[in-house]
Amino acid sequence: MLATHCTACGRLILFLRRTVWERWTGAGDRGIRAQKDTMVWPTGGARSRLPKEVPPKHAKEYREAALVLSGSAKASAAISRRCLQLLLREAAGVKPCDLAAEIQEVLDRKMLPTHLAEAIDAIRTLGNFAAHPIKSKNTGEIISVEPGEAEWLLDTLDGLFDFFFVRPAVLNRKRDALNKKLADAGKSPLK
Repeated sequence: MLATHCTACGRLILFLRRTVWERWTGAGDRGIRAQKDTMVWPTGGARSRLPKEVPPKHAKEYREAALVLSGSAKASAAISRRCLQLLLREAAGVKPCDLAAEIQEVLDRKMLPTHLAEAIDAIRTLGNFAAHPIKSKNTGEIISVEPGEAEWLLDTLDGLFDFFFVRPAVLNRKRDALNKKLADAGKSPLK
């Protein structure tokens, strides 16, 4: 067991270290030793806490996707896609359909910044790997979702939460503070 602290927040991080013999090199030789570290605390990886502006039902789905990430990238990606679909239906007001069509509707509206639009567009491709067995044309093997791809889905959700919930809430608080100041000065409030 290895223990360290996050350099950003100071919280404890625990890793389980396993020593694995990778391969045998010959008679009497024990092989090549490798160490594999698996983060066991905090569960769900090193995802930062969600801002309070993210509604509980979205936060619950997100936290579940983060929690299972280390055990199953495929499960995490599937839950993240479900979270994305809920988000697009409720925050962007898309017509319920399949996720690919819902993403296309948001893209057609051109409502997202370019980096988020490109990310959700790519999620359609990643989503097929998570939900449907797709085979490599070169090897014939089923292509699986890698942890980095599932992590990318969570990063995209972070950006969408910021766009739909956090930034509007911050701007509302600033506008309310300015309107109070204007009212104290006998001026009309901002619209």
